[in-house]
Amino acid sequence: MILLPYRRLVLNNSNNFAMGSKYFLHKPSITIHKTIIPVLSSKTHLFQNQRLIFSTFASKPISPIRGTSNLSYRPHRIPPPVSGVVLEDPVEGIAESEHVKALKEKLSQVGIDIGSCGPGQYSGLLCPMCTGGDSNEKSLSLFITQDGHAATWTCFRAKCGWRGGTRAFADVKTAFADMKRIGKVTKKYRQITEESLGLEPLCDVLLSYFSERMISRETLRRNAVMQRRYGDQIVIAFTYRRDGALVSCKYRDITKKFWQEADTLKIFYGLDDIKGASDIIIVEGEMDKLAMEEAGFRNCVSVPDGAPPVVSDKELPPVDKDTKYQYLWNCKEYLEKASRIILATDGDPPGQALAEELARRLGRERCWRVTWPKKSTKDRFKDANEVLMYLGPGALREVIEGAELYPIQGLFNFKDYFTEIDAYYHQTIGYELGVSTGWRSLNQLYNVVPGELTIVTGVPNSGKSEWIDALLCNLNQSVGWKFALCSMENKVRDHARKLLEKHIKKPFFDVRYGESVQRMSAQEFEEGKQWLSDTFFLIRCENDCLPNIDWVLSLAKAAVLRHGVNGLVIDPYNELDHQRPSSQTETEYVSQMLTKIKRFAQHHSCHVWFVAHPRQLHHWVGGPPNLYDISGSAHFINKCDNGIVIHRNRDPSAGPVDQVQVCVRKVRNKVSGTIGDAFLSYDRVTGEFMDLDEHPSKG
Repeated sequence: MILLPYRRLVLNNSNNFAMGSKYFLHKPSITIHKTIIPVLSSKTHLFQNQRLIFSTFASKPISPIRGTSNLSYRPHRIPPPVSGVVLEDPVEGIAESEHVKALKEKLSQVGIDIGSCGPGQYSGLLCPMCTGGDSNEKSLSLFITQDGHAATWTCFRAKCGWRGGTRAFADVKTAFADMKRIGKVTKKYRQITEESLGLEPLCDVLLSYFSERMISRETLRRNAVMQRRYGDQIVIAFTYRRDGALVSCKYRDITKKFWQEADTLKIFYGLDDIKGASDIIIVEGEMDKLAMEEAGFRNCVSVPDGAPPVVSDKELPPVDKDTKYQYLWNCKEYLEKASRIILATDGDPPGQALAEELARRLGRERCWRVTWPKKSTKDRFKDANEVLMYLGPGALREVIEGAELYPIQGLFNFKDYFTEIDAYYHQTIGYELGVSTGWRSLNQLYNVVPGELTIVTGVPNSGKSEWIDALLCNLNQSVGWKFALCSMENKVRDHARKLLEKHIKKPFFDVRYGESVQRMSAQEFEEGKQWLSDTFFLIRCENDCLPNIDWVLSLAKAAVLRHGVNGLVIDPYNELDHQRPSSQTETEYVSQMLTKIKRFAQHHSCHVWFVAHPRQLHHWVGGPPNLYDISGSAHFINKCDNGIVIHRNRDPSAGPVDQVQVCVRKVRNKVSGTIGDAFLSYDRVTGEFMDLDEHPSKG
């Protein structure tokens, strides 16, 4: 699909097109139907009687010139500027002193060829570090002191930024000190006028060029866009004004390169248009500011210095050190009254980086951002002027009116989660109501929800670990979950035996506890080993050190990402390394530890079972302990999503000793369960837990 500019183009049969903007500022000689038209004098506007339309992008459609042929262009070199303008070309014909010669030698050693650069001025050169990037831009600004004793340089390409300084001779101190003070003394800005800069109204060629960009003559007049002549070439002059007075000027040449008047105040372009405004639009370039006006928005300004390549990872510097964005602080009183600032920077990565840097300084809470419409299935329009050219002012208005709140890290709206909430309502995520434990008596009380933390406690030898192992086997059998096991009290071989017995439902050995039941066969054993390998992943310290919670969670994260585990077991709490600062109480430590575990569970949608022993019960009479009896802190019950006490009867006179009581003492999410007790029967031979009605004789 080929996009055409919003304005209808008229094509004639001659198929003669004007060249791109690469030549739009040259003074050419033109041959039309073999008749020579002489070049106009410098006092006459170029092409006064010919309305030529040019485009800065060769890829964009350009209008033809009717009745013309054999257009010829003669390239010209931009001559030296008047004093005060920082341009790329060095001034020629400066006699070299001994100091200058020595300085030239010093600079050549670091790759800077000053050519005919003279003392007391700034010169634009090719940076030896970045070589000007793909466009070979002369981005290195070199300054030689008036006496020629020292020099400093800075590369203004955002991706480079190389800077330095040197002296001609080691004993030169005064000049070098003066040079170093250049950036430290209070800045004195030049006073400039249109007359002193030699600015003049736009010629027909430039008016036609702007017309191609959909910028009208009236908009150019109101924004005082002018031109400036350099010998036989003309550049566009964007005048920067404050309270109507000219304070700076930015130029654009034939190759779409920009430069500004030196030693002038940095401000927004179009600053007077936002005076007293509560809504402000900030764009990245002067052309975008003009485009916004064509769409009906005058409350718009453009940054003067373009965009950075990436967002800085450093903290914001003090205002006096924030040189790249000094224009913000110079215009502070204009920005303070704004309650809404729309950042309509370019859609490319540097443009987005600029938006972030502006938002950091202006306050994200009052910033909005735009999303440029799609140009194709893959690409979007880059900026406001492109949208104006191809889609028209109406579309540009819609983009600005559809600006959205600038995102603030950690601050969201429910609509940001509507997709997830919809899936939750329609139960398309999976396991929204939790996964059944596999025991009917427990289904109404406790179900396993991804991303939650379950604390399991009980007096020693009550079957906490055995019950969790049985639960994991049930979950694997019903929904195929995998698990990471950090079980410090179990030997690996013993833990494997317990899991295999529950899975195969046969004893591992045929001695003592398993004599009455046939042990698992060799084939069942081999199949069980494969099941172990596919289902469980072990987190263990191979030396004598105790693992801390950070170490456990880091390995659990690797297990989630590498093996797709759905659950983590940490058994037990007292086997972890609990070194804590002397200034931190145990309660504070436990709170911090449980917060880390919960964040891990929520972030990775992984259910965590954390086994914690109760403190020593001096007056225990045989009943199940309370969750508040857990040793360490009440935060175990306060911070968990589910709290379970596993208890078994030890008194034959009080009931069957193989009966296990599962006490659900806390359920935060009412969707997945409620408080109550369930009773299971424990098979000592196979380690299975079953509902009581499956073994009535043991009920």
